[in-house]
Parts: sequence; structure tokens; C-alpha cells
Amino acid sequence: MRRAARLLAVGVALLAGRAEAGSAVCRDGLLSAAPDSRWRVESRDGVSWLLTPSGDPFFSVGINALNGGMPAHELAGRAAYSWSTFYPDLPTWLDATCARVQAWGFNTASAWSLSPEMLRLPFIPDLEIGRTARFHWFDPFDPATEERMLDAARRLVAPYRGSPYRIGYFSDNEVGWWNGALFSFYLEKPESSHTKRRLVALLREHYGDDWDRFVRDFVPPTGIASFAELLASRGAKAYLRPGGDGMQVVREWTGVVADHYYRLVRRALSAADPEALVFGDRLPIYYDPAAVRAMAPHVDAIATNYNVDSPDGWIARYYFDGLRRLTGKPVLVSEWFFAAQENRSGNLNNGHLMTVPSQAERARGAAAAAERFAREPSIIGAHWFQYYDYPRGGRADGEDYDFGLVDIADRPYAELVSALARVNPRLAAIHRDAGRPPPPPLGIPKAHIDPADRSLADWPKERALVTGMTAPAPEIVFGDLYLAWDRDALYLATIGMDYWAPDLIPPGEELPLEECFHVDWGIDAGEGPRRFALYIVPPRTVTTHGTYLMRARLCRTDDGACAPVPDAVASYFGADQPRITAEVRLPWHALGVDGPPPDAVRMELAVTGFHRSRWMSWSGRRPDIAMRDSARWRAVPLSASGR
Repeated sequence: MRRAARLLAVGVALLAGRAEAGSAVCRDGLLSAAPDSRWRVESRDGVSWLLTPSGDPFFSVGINALNGGMPAHELAGRAAYSWSTFYPDLPTWLDATCARVQAWGFNTASAWSLSPEMLRLPFIPDLEIGRTARFHWFDPFDPATEERMLDAARRLVAPYRGSPYRIGYFSDNEVGWWNGALFSFYLEKPESSHTKRRLVALLREHYGDDWDRFVRDFVPPTGIASFAELLASRGAKAYLRPGGDGMQVVREWTGVVADHYYRLVRRALSAADPEALVFGDRLPIYYDPAAVRAMAPHVDAIATNYNVDSPDGWIARYYFDGLRRLTGKPVLVSEWFFAAQENRSGNLNNGHLMTVPSQAERARGAAAAAERFAREPSIIGAHWFQYYDYPRGGRADGEDYDFGLVDIADRPYAELVSALARVNPRLAAIHRDAGRPPPPPLGIPKAHIDPADRSLADWPKERALVTGMTAPAPEIVFGDLYLAWDRDALYLATIGMDYWAPDLIPPGEELPLEECFHVDWGIDAGEGPRRFALYIVPPRTVTTHGTYLMRARLCRTDDGACAPVPDAVASYFGADQPRITAEVRLPWHALGVDGPPPDAVRMELAVTGFHRSRWMSWSGRRPDIAMRDSARWRAVPLSASGR
């Protein structure tokens, strides 16, 4: 999503030539006496930490794009941040900026920042090894790819190797591992492609070289009737067959390509700089489990960018629990942010990333989110994106956000930086106690929920969180569910992630409901069991902006069909994909309750991913079985307290 962020640092190379290394420093001497340049990761009392070369625990509070901005105060004619507009020389800018970031409690420079020799802050650069070596979207299984990766690593780490300020490296930014696109892209290649040959070999193996089994899962290209013909074809498209299990081999292919990438990254970086930590490719506020499983043996920690889930700074629990279960490795939040409609740079905030109305709300949400990151025992740091606002009118790729700690006129956002200055110095102490789990909620909390506000800010999320959702091994839980009630209705919300594969659906066709991401909700409020399903439905076609605007559809499903639910409200307000956020208001009369709500209900919950690729449920049973067997639904009290 923010691959073009490196464009914002286009002036870094120019800046480096404007001052001698170390002419101004943020923390001169902090690590200059370290015995070597090797940083480490370690778990102490169930809490993960970075360790400096001197062996000290370190919680990384970082800033992305800590650099001087554009060489001039514009980008393609749009007003942009530039140090040269406000300072007589680069050393003066460095002195002022270093004083600021220290006062605000930051201790790390992250991707697209000036070199550690200039800032003298611990630093993690983004190398873009895969893109430089033409791994992604070329022919990754070409034997020449490995030598290109080795060569790229040697060149890219040269400015940092041996520095005690260099913590480690991000190999790339937001690769994504979009499984449908990976499958379709390489299947369309000619037979000469090493990667296509590897893919067709996987299909032969997966289906026991039985073309008929393949056809039960896929609609093959017209005129192609064997794996040999599929290999020999060019531009061939195969689509998922509704009701089939083709998504399983698509996911398997994602793991194969990802394993090859991370294996080469590890080999290249270990050869180029054996003392550096490897953080992977900055996952794009979403992760594919197959790719993360493939990553785990080859990295020291998992880097993930993250979009905060609610304006109050809420961090969905499933996300980091899933990374821990998949890898057992610590996690670095390599990018997080808050934007506000009220800003001095004229940014429009033109997408689904976390945006609030005012700078005061931005400050409150950001401070709360920083604390919540620190309370996660597996998180070893969190890096703010970014030092300055986007140019007025947006970046070159059109994204336009008020993400800066300072505006494009170099003025700090006082409320935001004051809030972070209060919380940042306390994050390490908060993290030290992160191994203490919160108490489980007691019943469904009472709360006033507005299903039309497209926000979960009014939810008592700590109390409303449904604990105990399970997925069959080796799958993981891929979303959180929340429950609340008031005198008029029962409420359900979900924060999750899943990816539908538009590349594998025939153009213009709507995904059948049973193939959509859906939450099955069984409820007995004393008037007999009732069954409902919340479907997240993708559109038939892509918008003119290349997005996939999904919608929520609520059905009563007792008769197997999708029946409307009078007076119910279902609201979808997540990302276009793959982040899914939605809420439901279900009036008590839909459950047969005409008077005051009961003291307790019996309930089951289950979630099925797009293309039926995975599932999870409250009882641990397969969704169809769990919904059918109402005798085993669990009793849940309605609590009078919500906060």
C-alpha cells in the first residue's frame, strides 16, 4: 500500500552529500562503545525484547522517513516538506530534528530515514532486495535469481555493515503475498518460465497427476485438457470452481513461493552482514498464514505494518496472537499511524486508513495505541509512519494523508507530539509487565451501540471480546468477534482479515454467498434456536480506482436460504480488502422476544473464510455441525455492566 513511500525519501541521497557524517547527532556515544555490532532478540519472563550490542533490553520506539523530505519545497508542483525551506543548512536541521525526536521519546530511525552515521540513532533500513533483484513478479525460480539476490544484498548493506546502530534489515516493503494473484500470474506465463514449470509440477503432485481431480476444483482454460497442455499454454486462465477446494492448492503455492523468497533473503543477508537481524518484508497490515509459516525459519523477528482498528487506539487481539502461533517469533510493528481531517497541510485522507476528525482525537488515539502495542508480550517495538505530512494533494501514487508528526511547514502537531512525549518514555516499563494476561470477560456487556457510525469506538471492546474462538490445526484464528446488548437489540461486531481472489473469479460474476467470508450466529433467547449469517460480499467488478468495495448482507438461515431480517442493521466499514470490520444490530423481536431481554442466551459463533478456505468456531466444531447441533450451544449471561 505504501510502496511509494520511498519516493518521499527521494532527497535522502542529496541530503547525505550536504553534510559530513556525524556533523550532528541525536545520541552521540549511546552505542559507540558497544563491544560489537550484533543486536539480538530474547524472551524474558514471557516478554520479547531487542537486546543492544551491550546486552541491554530495548523497546524500539521508531519513526519512518526521518529525513529532510524533498530537495525542494514541492513534489511535481505540490507543496511538500523540505528541510531547505526552513533551515540554513543540513546540520542545523539535524540538530533541531534530533532535539525534537528525543523530546518526544523516540529512540529509533526506521525505513527511509537518514543513515545512522548522521542521526546516531538505532536504525533499521528497508533494502528492497527482492525488487532490486527482480524476484517479485518476474521468474523467481530462475537459477539466476539467487546470484542477483546475493549481489543486491552486498551492495545494499554496505553503508550499514559493522555499525552498532544498525539493528538489522527489512528485506522489502509490503510484498503482500496475494495468493490468487500469485497463482494466476505465473499460470499465465509461457512454458519457458522456471516458475510456471514449478507451479504445474505442484499441481501434478497435489492432484496425483489426475486432471479430472484438478477440474473438480478449477474451471480450466477452454481447449486445455491435460497438465501438459496447461504447461504449454501461454496466457491461460483457470478459475476457482464454486464448491471445490481449489483454494487449498492456491494457498500451498503461496507457501512455496514465499519459502523460496525468505530462504534466499536469509542466505543473502547472512553472507553480506552476518551480525544483522533479519526482519522480513514489512507485512502490509495483513498476513497470509502460508507465507508467514514459510517466513518463520528464515527471520529473527516478524515485521508488520498495522492499521489501528478503532479511533480509540484498539488493537485487535487475533492479529498478534496469530503471528505468535504461526512463528513463535517476536514482532516489530514496522509502521503505524493516525491521521486527522483537521490538519494544516491540506491532506484529504483519501482512503480507509485510520483517520479521525480532530487533532485532539488523533493524539488520544495514538497514545492509547502506543500503550496497547507495548502491552503485547511478543511486540519488541512500534514505528510511527512518518515524520512529516504527505505533500499537499498527495504523493505521486495519489495517497494523501496527514500522517506527520510535523506538517509540511515544519510545525509540530502539538497535541499529538505532547501525547506521545508523555507515553513513549513509559513504553519499556509497560512492556515489562506485558506477560500478565487480562481477565476474561464475564458475560455479554450492556452498551449503547450505534450501528450507523461506521466505527467500533462505542464498543466496550475489552469486555465485549469473545474469547475462546478456535481453529483446527494447523490453521489459526483469523478475526475477533464482539458481543453487546441493550434493551432493544443484541449486537455483534467482527474485526478480521481474509483475502478473496478476484483474479480467480470469472470477470463480471458475483461470488456465491457460500463462498463469501461469513459469520454464522446461532442464538436461543428462550424462544427456540434461530440461525443467522453475516456475509461480506465482494462486488462483481472493480471500481474505476481499482478497488473492490464490499458490502454486508445479513440473512436468517434456518431454512437454508437467505431470508431478510426485519429491522436488523448490518454495516460493513473495513478496508476494501483484506481487512474486514463490520457490525450487526439484531432486534430482540427477531429472536422471538417481545418483552424485556432475558438474563442469558444460548449461543454459537463460527466464521468461514472466502472460498471456504478455512474456518473457526466458538465450540471448535465445524461450522455446519456447530450450527445444526443447538443442544450444545453455550449459555452466556447478559451483564448489566459494559465499561
